[in-house]
Amino acid sequence: MHERIHYYYGTRLGRRGYTVTVPTLPGCVTQEETIEQCIERAREAIAGYIESLRLDGQPVPEKKERPQMLTISVAA
Repeated sequence: MHERIHYYYGTRLGRRGYTVTVPTLPGCVTQEETIEQCIERAREAIAGYIESLRLDGQPVPEKKERPQMLTISVAA
């Protein structure tokens, strides 16, 4: 089995901590108090997601290029 790389985004949620989203795996999201905890949970979530896909006989998506991160500002 070869290692797959899944990129994820970390976002600050104010006082509620952080959330991490894995765009390659729809619905794969974690939330924790620190970004370090969130990244560790994301690793666990990715492993569980992939295991679930394999058990169901589904293909595992592969991310072939690094996603582009953009910041967009709008007047409030």
